[in-house]
Amino acid sequence: MFSGFRSEIFYRLSQGQEQNLYICRMNYEETIRWLFSQLPMYQREGQAAYKADLSNTKALLAKLGQPQENFSAIHVAGTNGKGSVAHIIASVLQQAGYKTGLYTSPHLRDFRERIRVNGEMIPREKVAEFIGNYHDDFEKISPSFFEMTVGMAYQYFAEEKVDFAVLETGMGGRLDSTNISNPVLSIITHIDYDHTQFLGDTLEKIAAEKAGIIKKGIPVVIGRRQKETSPVFEKAAKDKNTHLIFAEDHFELRKIQTGDTLEKHYDIWFENELYLENVNSPLLGNYQMENIATALQSIVELNQAGKIRVGKETIREGLENTIANTHLLGRWQILNTNPLTIADTGHNHDGLMAIRKQLSETDYEHLHFVLGMVSDKDHEKVLSLLPQNATYYFCKADIPRGLDAGVLKEKAFKAGLNGSSYPSVMHAYNSAVNNAGPHDLVFVGGSTFVVAEVV
Repeated sequence: MFSGFRSEIFYRLSQGQEQNLYICRMNYEETIRWLFSQLPMYQREGQAAYKADLSNTKALLAKLGQPQENFSAIHVAGTNGKGSVAHIIASVLQQAGYKTGLYTSPHLRDFRERIRVNGEMIPREKVAEFIGNYHDDFEKISPSFFEMTVGMAYQYFAEEKVDFAVLETGMGGRLDSTNISNPVLSIITHIDYDHTQFLGDTLEKIAAEKAGIIKKGIPVVIGRRQKETSPVFEKAAKDKNTHLIFAEDHFELRKIQTGDTLEKHYDIWFENELYLENVNSPLLGNYQMENIATALQSIVELNQAGKIRVGKETIREGLENTIANTHLLGRWQILNTNPLTIADTGHNHDGLMAIRKQLSETDYEHLHFVLGMVSDKDHEKVLSLLPQNATYYFCKADIPRGLDAGVLKEKAFKAGLNGSSYPSVMHAYNSAVNNAGPHDLVFVGGSTFVVAEVV
């Protein structure tokens, strides 16, 4: 629809020893290629793209006229579950009639997934327009890919006059670009070991980075109590003179056994009283029970603070329409039913343990596991968590950070995992599906970027 749209953009192209300034007229596809090739992107490149300060973000937002001052934010950090919690909250707010922005990362299929208003992705021409309008400032500021996308999201939310913007941190919290915002509520989900080279090598250190989103006088919801992290959050809340509440102390989801493979059914209890009966959730991962409780506690806090007015039945509708409203992908997502084919982005210790447990509770004859990983993980530790009674299809996602499939196969063999390596994710996926019997299960995971190529 927008393939004819063009925007002027300057960039420097090196030719030998000369730096020449060119004017290029770029459509959306060309703009996206420029973004991926010119700006450092952590998800693709790793540590080289990471910037441990907020100076670039502050400079960029100043150039944009401080768009974050024009909307109320709901800020979500954590290791596991923050994306799901952000989508659930956005769905409930949207269902209640609030114009709701949603900023998440990384994207799976389309860059524009990162920036949504009422579930709709930012238009293509808005992406190209933003880059075209601020190319000179990019030359001066040299933002990372993530810093630039935060600026784009904030400006778009301000232009759209959203009532709320639900913001998912990219990594950590204290030095994350999304931490320059005006939250009415801060939320921290489960903490696990991930990105330890940046956030620290203990849960306490990681929690301290996440606690950096806690603001003076702004209430904070914590998903679960953890002995290593709870004291960190409690101290941060006390230092900021703010109210802290643990969702697991107040909400409980009780699973209703139905045999339904396309929905989960729950009775939801709040303060030991039935709150919502027989909720039909499209979020199929068992780990989503904790995320739903965290999101519900956040809605309760916003209601009690007078920031929103949302009734129970609207909350039910928001929960039941989470995927329809927000288009959440890659969380225990059923891709096919013959053979049963599931994809999930879980990739750290707790994420993989949750996957392994749910796989063990799933009825199938044989497991075919399409597996890829990024190069900067503790491969031996991760591989030790995976089921051995399976056939593996090793592959490399199409990103620079991806671990070579042959290397992964060798490492996996030492961990007792057997299978073959393939030249691409789709080769591995198609082979798994073709080899699977009608009662087998094909699972795709190990890396967000592997899942991104099949959903």
